[in-house]
Amino acid sequence: MNHDHHHHDHHHHKHEHSAVMTRDPVCGMTVDPNAEKPEADYHGTTYRFCGPNCRDRFQKDPENYLNAEDPVCGMTVERARAAGVEHHQGERFFFCSTGCADKFKANPDHYLGDRPEPEAMPKGTLYTCPMDPEIVQEGPGTCPKCGMALEPMTPSAEDTGPNPELVDFSRRFWVSVALAVPLLILTMGSMLGLPLRDWLGERTSVWIELVLATPVVLWAAQPFFVRGWNSIVNRSPNMWTLIMLGVGAAYGYSVVATLIPNAFPAGFRQMGGQVPVYFEASAVIVALIFLGQVLELRARERTGSAIKALMNLAPKTAIRVGDNGQDEEVPLEAVHAGDRLRVRPGERIPVDGVVIQGQSSVDESMITGEPVPVEKTEGDALTGGTFNKQGSLVMTAERVGGDTVLSQIVDMVAKAQRSRAPIQGLADRVSAWFVPTVVFAAALAFVVWALVGPSPSFVYAIVAAVSVLIIACPCALGLATPMSIMTATGRGAQAGVLIKDAEALERFAAVDTLIVDKTGTLTEGRPKLTDLDLQAGHDRSDVLRWIASLERGSEHPLAEAIVAGAKDEGIEPVDVAQFESITGQGVVGDVEGHTLWLGNAALFEQRQIDLGAVQERAETLREAGKTVMFIGVDQQLAGLVAVRDPIKTHTKAAIRTLAGQGIHLVMATGDNATTAQAVARELGIDDVRAGLTPEGKQQLVESLREQGRKVAMAGDGINDAPALAAADVGVAMGTGADVAVESAGLTLVKGELNGLVRARTLAQATLRNIKQNLFFAFIYNSLGVPVAAGVLYPWLGALLSPMLAAAAMSLSSVSVISNALRLRALKLGESAKAD
Repeated sequence: MNHDHHHHDHHHHKHEHSAVMTRDPVCGMTVDPNAEKPEADYHGTTYRFCGPNCRDRFQKDPENYLNAEDPVCGMTVERARAAGVEHHQGERFFFCSTGCADKFKANPDHYLGDRPEPEAMPKGTLYTCPMDPEIVQEGPGTCPKCGMALEPMTPSAEDTGPNPELVDFSRRFWVSVALAVPLLILTMGSMLGLPLRDWLGERTSVWIELVLATPVVLWAAQPFFVRGWNSIVNRSPNMWTLIMLGVGAAYGYSVVATLIPNAFPAGFRQMGGQVPVYFEASAVIVALIFLGQVLELRARERTGSAIKALMNLAPKTAIRVGDNGQDEEVPLEAVHAGDRLRVRPGERIPVDGVVIQGQSSVDESMITGEPVPVEKTEGDALTGGTFNKQGSLVMTAERVGGDTVLSQIVDMVAKAQRSRAPIQGLADRVSAWFVPTVVFAAALAFVVWALVGPSPSFVYAIVAAVSVLIIACPCALGLATPMSIMTATGRGAQAGVLIKDAEALERFAAVDTLIVDKTGTLTEGRPKLTDLDLQAGHDRSDVLRWIASLERGSEHPLAEAIVAGAKDEGIEPVDVAQFESITGQGVVGDVEGHTLWLGNAALFEQRQIDLGAVQERAETLREAGKTVMFIGVDQQLAGLVAVRDPIKTHTKAAIRTLAGQGIHLVMATGDNATTAQAVARELGIDDVRAGLTPEGKQQLVESLREQGRKVAMAGDGINDAPALAAADVGVAMGTGADVAVESAGLTLVKGELNGLVRARTLAQATLRNIKQNLFFAFIYNSLGVPVAAGVLYPWLGALLSPMLAAAAMSLSSVSVISNALRLRALKLGESAKAD
C-alpha cells in the first residue's frame, strides 16, 4: 500500500545533512522515525507525515504549516519540533515547552481570550462552489460567478450543525412570509370577502403596503442584491442578476408611485387617480425565492449524507490493549500504527490492520456491497469501518487516520461529487447567453406593452418585464448536473462502486466493449495445486518437498500454489543451494543433493530434454483451464505439476448480464492460449486474446478504440495500469494495486464482476437523470418566458402575475433536486439491506 518506498530509500543519504523532524507539521501527530512514512522536502529540511493526506496538504502550502504562535508565551514555534500540541474547538495549538502546554490545558479560554466562535468546520477548511469548482477559498461564502453558497471540500464526520447559510436564509424566509401574508390579505382581500382596502381607504392601504414590503426587500432580500451586484461586477450574469432586476424594478416603481403619484402621466392611473403598486408582488417573490433556496440547501445537505454515513462507519473510539494486558478505551485519533486493539462482537473495526488472535466473521458489505460475511482468523486483513459479527478479535493497527481504506474512499467520493460531467458544459454554454437574452426579452416586452398595451399600458409593461425576469432564472439549469452527480457518487459508494470523477461515470454509460483481465478479475488470482504427475520411480512426497523448497524463493503466483499445496499435505520445505531464476523459463536449484528444474517447455527444450509423451498430458490439463509446469530431476524429465486459478463465484452470472446488455466482452490475459480458452469457454466469452504483455493490453485497447468502440478495461494489477489509462474508462478491481486504482475512473471495492453490472446500472440511471433534469430546466424556461411576456394575453385577457412567476421558478429548482434525490433509492442488485 505504501506509495513512498522508492521515495524513502532515495533520501536516506540526505538525512545526515538535513534535520529530520519528529512531528507531523500539519496535524501535530508524533511520527515514529523508524516507520515507513510519507515525506516531503522543503528548503533542505525533510518533514515526515502521518499519512499521504497530511503530506499533500503540506505540499500545497508549506509556509502555512512551518510555524505557529504559542498561545501561552507568544513565542514562535516550529510546528514540526513543537514540545506539545493541544486540540481546542477544532483548532490545533503548538507549544514551545510542556510547561506552556500544561498551562494551556488547565485553562484554554484564559489564553485564547475573546476569540471569535469557531466556524462549523475546522479552521483551514477549503470551500468550493458546486457549479464552478475552480472557485476555492478558505471558509464559507458565496461564489463570485454564480452566487451559490460554497460547500466544504473536505467532508466532516461530526455533525457540524446546520449549514450557517441555511440558518440565515431560514430566518429571512420566515420574516418575509410574516410580512408577505398581511400584504396579500390587504391586496387580495376583497376577492375573499375581506374588503380591508375599502375600510382603510386606498391611500392608507398603499402606505401600509410600503411599510410592510420595505423590510422584506431592503433587509431580507439583501443577499440577493449582493449576489446580483457581484454578478455584474464579475461580468458573469446569473440568476441573481435577473432576481435583482425583477424585484428591484417592482419595488422601485411602487415606491415612486406611492410617494409622488403625480409624476406619472395619465396612462398610468386607474379610476380615482391612483397609480397601482406592486409591493405585494415584490415581497411574495422574495419569500418564494427564499423558500426555493431553503429547500435547495436542505436537499444539498442530503446529497452529502452518503459521505457522512460512510464517515460515521468508523467508530469514535477504540479499545487499546496495553503492554500489561489492560484494556483502555481511547479516542480513534489516538490510535497509532502498531497498536494492539481489541474488537468485541457487534462492534465496528476501528482502523485497517491484521488479526493477531481470535476468529470471527466480518460483514464487509458497507465497503464492498457484498452481503456475505467473510471469515477472519489470524493473519487476515481487516478494514476499518466493517462490522464484526459474533467472535472476538485482537488486531494490530496498520493504517490509521487518513491512510485507512475508508478515508481514501471518503476522499474519492468527495472529489467525485465536486467533479464536472462533460454534459454540464452544455448547461454552462446555455447559461452564458441565457441571461443577456432574458434581459433583452424583458426590455422588449416592456417596450411592446408600453406602446400597444391596453390602458394603463405602462403598468402592464412593468408587470410583463418583471415576470419575464423572475420566471427565467436559470438556477434549475445550473443544478441539473451537480445534484445528480453528488447523489449518484454517494449511492455508488454504498454499493462498493467508487467513482473517480463525473466524466468517468458519463463515459461508462456509453461503453459498448469491455476488456477483462483473466487473473484476479475473472478468477480468484490465488491458484491452487491440482495435479502432480510423476514418471515411474519418483516418490510424490519427495518431489513435492523439492519443488516447494525451490519455489519458496520465487515471487510467481504459481509458486504460491505449490508452496501452499505442500503445506496442506504437511510437507516442510528445506534449504536450496545455487538457486537461479531464468526469466520467461522457470527456476533451477540444488535440493537435498539433486539438481532440480521447474518451468515451461522452453526451459527443457533449451537443454535438449525431450518432453515426449508428457506434452499430450500437459495439453489435456491446459484444456481443463490449468497452467502446467514441467519438473526435471538430475537432467531427467521427472513429470509435471498443474495448478488452477478458480473462477470467482459471481463471474458467470455477471458476464451473462453484461452480454445481455449488448456489451462485447473481450478476455485479455498474459496466460497460455489453451488455458485462457478453457476459462473463456466455461464463462461463455467468445473473444479471447492470450499471451499479452502489459504493452500488448494497452495496444489492444487502442486498436479497439480506433475502430470507434467505447472501451472499458477492467483489471487489478500493476500490469493493467497502462491499459486502464488508455481505455475510455478504466475499472480497477477491488483490492488491487494502488497504481491500478490511480489510473482507473471507477474502482470496485470488491473485485467482483457483478460490481461492474452495478456500476453500469448506476451510470446509465445517472445520465438518464441528468438528461431529465436538463429537459425540465430547458423546457420550463423556454415556455415560461413567452407566457410571462404576455403572449397569451389576447386569449386569457390577463397577464401572468410576477408572484406566480416566482413560484414557478422556485418549483423548477425543487423539481430538479427531488428528481436527483431519486437516485438514492436506485436498486443496484446488491443485498436488500444495502441502503
